[in-house]
Amino acid sequence: MAKNKDSADLTTEAVEAPDLEAATPRHGFFTRLYTGTGAFEVIGKRKLWYTISGVIVAVAIASILLRGFTFGIDFEGGTKVSMPAQTATGTVTTQQVEDVFSQTLGKQPEAVVLVGSGESATVQIRSETLNNEEIEKLRSALFEAFQPRGPDGQPSKNAISDSAVSETWGGQITQKALIALVVFLALAAVYITVRYERYMAVAALATLVFDLVVTAGIYSIVGFEVTPATVIGLLTILGFSLYDTVIVFDKVEENTHGFEHTTRRTFAEHANLAVNQTFMRSINTSLISVLPILALMVVAVWLLGVGTLMDLALVQLVGVIVGTYSSIYFATPLLVSLRERTEQVRSHTRRVLNRRKGSAARTSDTDASAPKEAGEPAKAAVASTATAPEKPVPGARPARPTSGKTGRPSGKRNTRRR
Repeated sequence: MAKNKDSADLTTEAVEAPDLEAATPRHGFFTRLYTGTGAFEVIGKRKLWYTISGVIVAVAIASILLRGFTFGIDFEGGTKVSMPAQTATGTVTTQQVEDVFSQTLGKQPEAVVLVGSGESATVQIRSETLNNEEIEKLRSALFEAFQPRGPDGQPSKNAISDSAVSETWGGQITQKALIALVVFLALAAVYITVRYERYMAVAALATLVFDLVVTAGIYSIVGFEVTPATVIGLLTILGFSLYDTVIVFDKVEENTHGFEHTTRRTFAEHANLAVNQTFMRSINTSLISVLPILALMVVAVWLLGVGTLMDLALVQLVGVIVGTYSSIYFATPLLVSLRERTEQVRSHTRRVLNRRKGSAARTSDTDASAPKEAGEPAKAAVASTATAPEKPVPGARPARPTSGKTGRPSGKRNTRRR
């Protein structure tokens, strides 16, 4: 019965102390964000973040199962035909090219897309595997309909290019991509386990899986094409997410070193302070990563019209946003939940809460025994507010004990003569 009572006392609501926003001096939002004083309650609201993260993962998995992915030609195999969008007859639209394709070969292409803009824009036709006769027939029909120009500015049939990828090649690419992903996750697990404790390793790997599922789900929902460049970018953003998570975990390890020997903060409060202290670093790292990615997308789409660069930049942009969210609102809350299942953290949390209850009881008894003269209630209320035990403000130094007579810090001076 005693064990069950202890377990009931250590629920999430009991572990978490009062809201930090109320205990922290009121400063501007950006001031609190920059100083990292712990005013933002992340760990205490982890149930909310778990719910949000769970909904995101559920939507992503549902989209993957129901909609699937739009695989590029390198994975599924097929034929791709490209031609300049600016021709002798004017700017070609995707609908015009699709009509010529269907009239010439008697079937619909899988996709017709416009890549790039301006003079460098190209029209790309993707279809099932075509034989040499069908490819030559399609090239002739496109040349007669649009008169695409070559590098010299004159109409040329050589301006229409084609490439084919077999299904066997696509299967090999898929297999190598999966092997690369498994190897990365295995190496990450080994590193974190050696560098940190096993609970941090579990939380970090769960975060990587979260990033992988959510990024894949976004690609499925929006319909982005999955190419080998997408796989390369995915491995890159998983590395970024791991880096951002390790930064937060490193601060958590620093704050919780020897926590069991103190009763000022619980393990959850130490972890929440670590998250606040690394807020600005995570945000700055994400911004620095996003800026060159956006520049790469601008160069890829509007200047060069290179689809490969677009695929690489797109997955990195999505991954950086997802990785920043997961390192703050998923990884550390999960770590705290795992650690609070251990007896060491549970016992320490119980001692901290009991100390606070004892301090509150002593303060209440002192206020009750105070004289009730005129004007005394207001003074007693002020004294109670000043001495009431509160959750320590993260970042604040503990007050030194003072002497009752002088009000100065107590302690004997060193009178030893040299």
